[in-house]
Amino acid sequence: MRKPGGEIDEMNWRQYITAALLLFNVIGGVFLFLLLINQYNLPLNPQKFVNLNWDLALNTAISFITNTNWQSYSGEHTLSYFSQMTGLTVQNFLSAATGIAVAFALIRAFAHQGVKTLGNAWIAIARITLYLLLPLAIIFALFFVSQGVLQNFSPYTPYIVVETLQNQNQIIPMGPLTSQEAIKLLDTNGGGFFATNSAHPFENPTALTNFSQMIAILLIPTALCFTFGRVVGDSRQGTALIWIMGIIFTLAIAIVVYVEMQGNPQLMLSDAKSNINLEGKESRFGILNSALYAVITTATSCSAVKTPCMILLLH
Repeated sequence: MRKPGGEIDEMNWRQYITAALLLFNVIGGVFLFLLLINQYNLPLNPQKFVNLNWDLALNTAISFITNTNWQSYSGEHTLSYFSQMTGLTVQNFLSAATGIAVAFALIRAFAHQGVKTLGNAWIAIARITLYLLLPLAIIFALFFVSQGVLQNFSPYTPYIVVETLQNQNQIIPMGPLTSQEAIKLLDTNGGGFFATNSAHPFENPTALTNFSQMIAILLIPTALCFTFGRVVGDSRQGTALIWIMGIIFTLAIAIVVYVEMQGNPQLMLSDAKSNINLEGKESRFGILNSALYAVITTATSCSAVKTPCMILLLH
């Protein structure tokens, strides 16, 4: 990590790629894969969820180490608390740190033409995790808890079982949501604790959490544009990136809001006429907030969706 004189041992681009992109993430992927296929025998599994099939475990591990945002499972019915926290949440931190470290390496290459080293990948990942992602995640997590986002280790039953309008019992899942919710938004991974993701009131209970979630998604991508300008020594370049991205972002919002306000053509032909399209929207926040959230998550490649209308989980 450091030379005898205290100087950082810098890496060339081959070493940087091997350390940051390949070795580090392959080790993390193998760890997550082994965790998922053995979760039944691991702690913090009050629901006694079974081990994942190898193909689903491999799919999930690859998705989270690469920040791909793909989920082919229902979290509250498939993964234990230990898998969610030690597996997915940890990879949310590390995959984001890896991506930011690579971004910094690219910025250094732009800033210093002909440079033969790009810094030290291990130090970059450690600093990004400890000095950026972890403090921000703690701040957002504390705010989410204050607004009612769940954070507990209670089993689903017999703690919350409600009777539905159909006179049937419905189990309400709980768990350590907040610790995963904060970093999933900051790192734009979007792997939600629940299947309905940020449409679930336990993940997104109030208008303030809805607003702060959108801020969290945009925070680091926006900051990296200004970082680019500072590192290359010309803040105008960072400002230009923000302007270009902002214009495209604003146009996308205008188009999506306009289209969604036009109503569903099929419903207009039926007796249930509606001049706005509420299908697939978060009914608690309306079309404008739902459209804005959808554009933000799409623009940042974050899958923290809020568009499903499902508010309560299915049996």
